[in-house]
Amino acid sequence: MNTDKNLISKEDFLKDILIVLYETFEGSPESEGSVYLDNGIGVFNTLEKVSAKEASKMVNSTSIAAHTAHTKFYLDRLIEFIEGSNEKVNWELSWLIETVSVGEWDTLRQGMRTSYESVLKCFAEVETWNQDNIGDAVAIIAHTAYHLGAIRQLSKSGSN
Repeated sequence: MNTDKNLISKEDFLKDILIVLYETFEGSPESEGSVYLDNGIGVFNTLEKVSAKEASKMVNSTSIAAHTAHTKFYLDRLIEFIEGSNEKVNWELSWLIETVSVGEWDTLRQGMRTSYESVLKCFAEVETWNQDNIGDAVAIIAHTAYHLGAIRQLSKSGSN
């Protein structure tokens, strides 16, 4: 533990950020509290309940597949930023996938898991957390939480 009140140790930062990241993607344990309102709800268990047909259904000009592809793209780019890249990103490319076949949906969901695992590895390898990479880490959680909510709302509208 760092004794300087203005600094936080890497271990303390990672412990707290990883708890929220874990709940965002994997959900909280059902028997425990959650940083979200719904216990046990995360990206992965939400997406596994959605079929390719449901993921491809357009609702208000978007789809679950589009949100999933965009979120995966975002994770991959933020990892690059944390690792030092400063290349301009064409964010419009992240919204190109709107519909998926069964195989494409399985691949996209697996790709999301792979990107999440890459985030975990990236976080573990950061030697010094500074204003930029802390901002990127928090952005990953906030951005993914937004899309998790959007996906959950779209999945509810798709079941009507």
